[in-house]
Amino acid sequence: MIEVNGRSYKAPGAPTVVICLDGCDPAYFDRGIPDGVFPTIGWFQDIGYFGHADAVLPTFTNPNNVSIVTGAPPSVHGITGNFYLDRETGREVMITDASLVRCQTILARMSQTGVPTAAIAAKDKLRKMLGRNLTGISFSSERADEATVSENGITGIEALVGRPKPDMYSADLSLYVLDAGIRLLQQQAAKLLYLSLSDYVQHRYAPGEPEADSFHRAVDGRVRQMVDLGAVVGLVADHGMNDKARPDGEPNVIFLEEELDRRFGAGAARVICPITDPFVRHHGALGSFVRVYLRKAKDQQALMTVSASLPGVAAVIDGSEAAQRFEMPLDREGDFVVLADAHTVIGSRRAEHDLSGLAGHRLRSHGGLDEQRVPFILSRTLNTNYQLIAKSRRLRNFDIFDFALNGVE
Repeated sequence: MIEVNGRSYKAPGAPTVVICLDGCDPAYFDRGIPDGVFPTIGWFQDIGYFGHADAVLPTFTNPNNVSIVTGAPPSVHGITGNFYLDRETGREVMITDASLVRCQTILARMSQTGVPTAAIAAKDKLRKMLGRNLTGISFSSERADEATVSENGITGIEALVGRPKPDMYSADLSLYVLDAGIRLLQQQAAKLLYLSLSDYVQHRYAPGEPEADSFHRAVDGRVRQMVDLGAVVGLVADHGMNDKARPDGEPNVIFLEEELDRRFGAGAARVICPITDPFVRHHGALGSFVRVYLRKAKDQQALMTVSASLPGVAAVIDGSEAAQRFEMPLDREGDFVVLADAHTVIGSRRAEHDLSGLAGHRLRSHGGLDEQRVPFILSRTLNTNYQLIAKSRRLRNFDIFDFALNGVE
């Protein structure tokens, strides 16, 4: 057993693969399993465990992936978004490495005890967090052609997978991760694997659309290959996904900083959109959770009241209360946070959001409470103790390693 962040984990007996299906809202399974899109994953309803769990807030990629690999909420690991405002310097910073992670990961601890371990991500900025202190294999689809033994624990990824690295805005960015994982299983190069996909497809295509079905059939086929290789497979998501467009197809956006400037004068507050990362073409840096920092305005309650009055706003919460309620680190919180409803996103100022990449499809995004429910699936039956746990309490997506390593027959 190893101890990580107050929890104990067995070393894997069988090869164990945990897959983060980025942006895979439960609706994809609700629609896809009856339609035959997921023959393998649907089969897990009979031979394994098929349930749901709650992601952490905000429901963005970085906080949830780091929660999954640490088995802990953001209050422990410190990652609260993809983009943040440093209060000490006043700089707005994009998170591109592991420097802000405050605790150890399950992957690192396993690798340090001799378990052959691999972390493969679609995006390199996330790979650096997942691979923090990992003694093993850690690389991304994004930079598959640049992998070195010294940096990534492996080289020759394109030869391993059998094709060149994929385009960043493609379904193959995720399939490449899965194919690489399969090759490592076949070569017995890793016994514990974390595979984190991209939500490019889910941002563009709703459940039941042909492109979504085609992608998910391909994912399902690769999961079957892992099961056939003897692996225990755990499937979870970092967040769900909802349509955020108006009936006419235009994005349903509140430009909150502009609204506050209009009511309280220019420069009243700064709105930070933590969904922002280097790859915004499919969402325009628009999500359903933002942090607000007071500047010239002095009356926080007045700003909160105005924010709460805007159509599409679901909740406005003081920063300290939000940190406590959502298990986020207080020192990295805004003066207050604003969450939108299921079909609304919040931006800062129009000029800061390039929406040209949304041409031709409806905006689909995430970040709020309505994207918190995610799939929680295992390929093998739970033992008696974990069956009781699953029935007795709210599961979190960061319970998946506990269940996959400690909870299956």
